[in-house]
Amino acid sequence: MKYVKVLHALAGVLSVLIGCAALGASMNLDELLEQTRLSRAQDEMVAKQREARFLSARDKQAAIVAEAHAQLGEQEKTQGLLKGAFEDNQKKIAGLHAELDKRAGDLTELFGVARQVANDFSSVMRNSLITAQYPDREGFLPALTTPKSMPSIQDLEQFWFELQREMTESGSVVQYKTKVVTPQGSPLEAVVTRVGPFTATTDGQFLQYITSQKELAIVARQPSGSSFKGIAQKFENATEPVNAAIVDPTRGVMLSIYAQKPNLIERVQRGESVGYIIILVGLVGTVLSIYQLLYLLGVKRKVTRQLEAVVNPQTDNPLGRVLSVFRGDSKRLEEEADIVELRISEAVLKEVPKLERFQAFLRLAVAAGPLLGLIGTVIGMIMTFQSITESGSSDPKLMAAGISQAMIATLLGLGIAIPLLFMNAWLATISRSIVQILDEQSTGLVAEKVEAQDSQPA
Repeated sequence: MKYVKVLHALAGVLSVLIGCAALGASMNLDELLEQTRLSRAQDEMVAKQREARFLSARDKQAAIVAEAHAQLGEQEKTQGLLKGAFEDNQKKIAGLHAELDKRAGDLTELFGVARQVANDFSSVMRNSLITAQYPDREGFLPALTTPKSMPSIQDLEQFWFELQREMTESGSVVQYKTKVVTPQGSPLEAVVTRVGPFTATTDGQFLQYITSQKELAIVARQPSGSSFKGIAQKFENATEPVNAAIVDPTRGVMLSIYAQKPNLIERVQRGESVGYIIILVGLVGTVLSIYQLLYLLGVKRKVTRQLEAVVNPQTDNPLGRVLSVFRGDSKRLEEEADIVELRISEAVLKEVPKLERFQAFLRLAVAAGPLLGLIGTVIGMIMTFQSITESGSSDPKLMAAGISQAMIATLLGLGIAIPLLFMNAWLATISRSIVQILDEQSTGLVAEKVEAQDSQPA
């Protein structure tokens, strides 16, 4: 504090000197002395005020520190008391546990078995379709599944009741009204038909149980085929005691897998551009073969009718047109036998192209179908290996999906080749039978002409 006062005095003197220098030499020494005294008195008063404030603050800080030390002592004393009480309580709890184990006896093992069974049953009950009908039946599970907990008699009775209800409902078929979630996410009031814990349907659509929301939802992708929906609807509206129903023993797993199976259109789409080309070839071949089949059947019917009236040839069938080359023309009957044979061959050859048309294209389609399928398979395998390279994973599921997609082209190629092969063979058989009739009748005409010439007198 002494040094502070000296510094303040020096500062006052310095300020006076600076003031004197500014005022000039007009100020005398008495005035300078008086000004110095006043400045010193003022500085001493400011210094005393600062010193008083500092001492006051120091006293307050000392009081705060003393109070904190007093509180620390009290807290330490309380800590000691609490620590002793805690140790006493731990000893009492250990003694109570020992006494509880002693009194429980065989009940401890019984509760352990009950807890284990409850843990196993909890997963079954949470995922069961029966829980969708009785959603508020899981309240007893925490008391039974929590370790080192003592279940009450009410909890054990509720556990026994739920076990019995699960077994009873597993063998029953019931219908009840509830809300189901549509594939668009909106709720819908519907009548649900439940077959035990296995399947649930509404209006022929299969449902799945959403565990997190405790609601039934319509499966977005239903099993393909009208038989599934038809059987489900018939079973929902059945009045007889025995009826056919679809039961999934895996509780929805098999139905979900079956629903993911692609239908015919999806399989064709997986074949990509090569598959569409194969289908186009098959459609063209099918249309042409059906058209030619109808034409040949009509021609064969007319030829058969013409065989019953050979002497009266008609120009609406190949046989009639061949017969009309010589029938009813006396000038032609007088020609030589070799000329007659040539004219008959000419008439038969005119009819053959119409009888055997489109068969060359069908043979080409039969041969090209498997080759196009092979091209599609090769393209699919290339895409499969490319996807495996890009993903850097050798997942069997990824390879299986790619190989399955690659085999679709081969299946489509064989699918059009085999039917067209049988159709081509059928058309060839019909056309050969008609040509055979034409050849037989034309040969008969030649024989008649030769006999006529031989019977004439020389």
